[in-house]
Amino acid sequence: MPAHTTLALRLLLALLLVAGPAMKAVAAPVENWQDIIRKAPYWSSQGVYSNILDIRRWVLEESGYCSDPERHLLFDHRGQFLGYISNGKDSEQTQQRLNATRKAMAGSGRSTGWTPGGDGITGYPFALGCDQPHARLAEARARYLGRSSGDGLWGRWDDLDFASEQSPGSLHEALLYVTRTRQQQQRIDLPEGLIRYLAGMILIESGARARAHSTAGAIGILQLTPRVLSDCGIAANNHWHRLAQLDCALKLMMQNARNLQPVFDERFGHLPQAKKDPLFSLMLIQAYHGGATRVSRLLNDEELDGAARYFAEHHERFSAGDIAFGMIFHNLGRNRLGLASLYYVADVELATEALCQHRELRDTGFCKNQAAPL
Repeated sequence: MPAHTTLALRLLLALLLVAGPAMKAVAAPVENWQDIIRKAPYWSSQGVYSNILDIRRWVLEESGYCSDPERHLLFDHRGQFLGYISNGKDSEQTQQRLNATRKAMAGSGRSTGWTPGGDGITGYPFALGCDQPHARLAEARARYLGRSSGDGLWGRWDDLDFASEQSPGSLHEALLYVTRTRQQQQRIDLPEGLIRYLAGMILIESGARARAHSTAGAIGILQLTPRVLSDCGIAANNHWHRLAQLDCALKLMMQNARNLQPVFDERFGHLPQAKKDPLFSLMLIQAYHGGATRVSRLLNDEELDGAARYFAEHHERFSAGDIAFGMIFHNLGRNRLGLASLYYVADVELATEALCQHRELRDTGFCKNQAAPL
């Protein structure tokens, strides 16, 4: 081979080696992350409930990939964990790392598209910070079970008369008392097992702290707003009353159940009872968090009910949890529906699970035969 030919081949090889990385296809960002969600087929929601539970469990328990709180997890529209990053020195550097990782995941095929996130802007794949200082399930459970003398309660509300100053009861005992009393009076008729979720809601809403309050103005063990408490007929001086809060939450649940039941039955009335009951309970938890009207639109609104119609027709392929979460996931960004709706329900499920793992409760009727949405 002539010398000039050999030299030319060497130069070409050198150019290819230098240009090679640049010649790889760079995944262009999708302008709107919602477009990625809209294009996802409904069947892709299989397993989404357990996937989100795994991620939130790591966060709440500071375990798994969240054993180091200085991390962010990344996950896709199925709730599948894709990877994590270590946080930067500040939020700006952390966001840069997240966006670089998103781009790399799309380029390697680990995610279907990507969208850069920013201050107040959702990016895709979705990101979730491990540092959630408010999440202390063990401490909240101890307060709920009345482990210290300051956690006990007693008193009267309406026709309710619970415990005494000499022998105070726990929040758990108060919840059982108020629920059973209202059931006997036929004031409430809620799905069996929902009381367990209400206990989990107490842990998530307030950490079982009697004087908890939010920046949005919600107060008490169930973080009810003054307007809701007034609608329950509770005077302002009793808004913090724990028996009154429990009673009001049950009334709200019952009102939401009445509003949701007709549209739920129309869409999912043909499901087997073992799937229908936990699905309705999960939707009631979502309604408590985001309002019954918003949840009912997932079932009967022309723009939003596509996922519900698909799940109703192919329900045997999905768990109750997948159906509840799938309807939210495929409508993210619409009707003020966001990831917070999913996180809340998942956290309540995990808090309920934590309660029923406790030796005092796991073998009681409170936890036995728990209808699992998985």
